[in-house]
Amino acid sequence: MMQITAGSLTRALFGLGILAFLVRPEWFEPALRLLVDQNMPVIYLQGNLLSLLLQHLALVLAATMVAAILAVSAAIFVTRPVGSDFLPISRSIVSIGQTFPPVAVLALCVPVLGFGNGPTLVALILYGLLPIFENALTALRTIDPAVLEAARGSGMSEPQKLIRVELPLAMPLIISGIRLSAVISVATATIGSTVAAKTLGEVIFAGLQSYNYAFILQGGVLVAALALLIHDTLMIVEYRVQRLRRPLSE
Repeated sequence: MMQITAGSLTRALFGLGILAFLVRPEWFEPALRLLVDQNMPVIYLQGNLLSLLLQHLALVLAATMVAAILAVSAAIFVTRPVGSDFLPISRSIVSIGQTFPPVAVLALCVPVLGFGNGPTLVALILYGLLPIFENALTALRTIDPAVLEAARGSGMSEPQKLIRVELPLAMPLIISGIRLSAVISVATATIGSTVAAKTLGEVIFAGLQSYNYAFILQGGVLVAALALLIHDTLMIVEYRVQRLRRPLSE
């Protein structure tokens, strides 16, 4: 219990520090000044950091939502008798994002979609499909057959059984896959700045190009904070859904 309390306190303090930096970045200038040469800028001012963080978050949430809908729908389809033969090809399709690096996907999408958020969104969706699909597939295939038989015996149709029994029982593991996909997307979205997407990668790349370690640290810490926020939020959702799931499985 002490470890959980200490961890929660540490994350709360870290979150307060991030919030303070977003609101008053000049407070941190003396510490960041140690990382750069005398005449170099310390705080990234070419774009509003809070605005970049929110745009980064919006891009990740949009991509994760689309990936979740596609992956869960595919998992449902291949676990039905009519779609079981399509499992191998479905696995191959959702694995495309893990096969090709996101940079390659961006390069292929730019000629079609142009610069901006479009190519980054496609890359994040493709990259986020696999963990959600595999978790949803495992969750749906490992439901107790006795529970499914009881649902059929109560007169439920197949759609009713799916909505009222299978999806609620599978939801904790599905959310776990969504959590993993979202955290991966937070990090991956940074490369979207190479094709003019508005993300925190803009700060990191500005630092890399000018050898400004203060910029690199600012961008990296904000990306890490965003990943922790999404991870912890979905962990709470997963825990609550897990508790609601217990009466269904009993």
